[in-house]
Amino acid sequence: MKTAVKTKNKSGMSLALAPYSVWSVLFILVPLIFVAYYAFTDNNFAFTTENITRFFTEVTKIKGDDGTVTEVHKYLVIFMRSLKLAVISTVVCLVMGYPIAYIMARSKPRTQKMLVTLIMIPMWMNFLIRTYAWMTILQDKGILNGLLSAIGLGTIDIIGTETAVIIGMVYDYFPYMILPIYSILAKMDDKLIEAAKDLGCNKFSVLKRVIFPLSLPGVISGITMVLIPSISTFYISQKLGNGKILLIGDAIESQYINNNLHFAAAIAFILMVILLVCMALVKYLTARLVYGGE
Repeated sequence: MKTAVKTKNKSGMSLALAPYSVWSVLFILVPLIFVAYYAFTDNNFAFTTENITRFFTEVTKIKGDDGTVTEVHKYLVIFMRSLKLAVISTVVCLVMGYPIAYIMARSKPRTQKMLVTLIMIPMWMNFLIRTYAWMTILQDKGILNGLLSAIGLGTIDIIGTETAVIIGMVYDYFPYMILPIYSILAKMDDKLIEAAKDLGCNKFSVLKRVIFPLSLPGVISGITMVLIPSISTFYISQKLGNGKILLIGDAIESQYINNNLHFAAAIAFILMVILLVCMALVKYLTARLVYGGE
């Protein structure tokens, strides 16, 4: 009887997972296979590793402020720039987002609902509209410079800089940092905090020894959800960077527009592998730090 019930439950679970499995195969696995296929073939669809090696070996000349010309690995420099801006944006989101998530989690239920709604309202608007809004704010004759001029502080040139790109990344991906951390903190048992205080911990010790370690799964999820799209973004850098800040997403798009589909696929494939390695490392660290090596 028990065996029949277990078999029935497994059949029901398999049936329930069938739509997701079909979706995953058609819209995740199959596109990844095509990307890998194009990455390792030339225009005649013959096997080659030239597209991959080109990413690591192609050089370009850069003229310095002193007039000297140096050769650098073009796409490695672009990737390192993308990684740098993505890491900075992620750190800013974490530093600002963690206190907000903690305040939300410690608020009354009605206040929590209101705060979650306020965090999610920007996500209801189109991504392009939000980016254009920041262009209006940061451009040379925009709202920010208008306010600075009105109070006698002059103007600043921010559009077309890495700072503008970071601002755009932080604004667009900020909710993805707050919500995972909030979801963990909101479920935390208050008795653990009370027990820590009874054992002599001050507020900082409670945060360091109890709250932060227990919220690590949310922190790691937030970092992953912000870092990965920040590395591969291209529209933010085009609009807020004014075309001057070339990121790895821009490189993929430019190759696609120029009909270099195989090299574009190679760049995307290399980026995908790097991100998968990073995700595996994050999963490993999560298991060691949070679950004790399980």
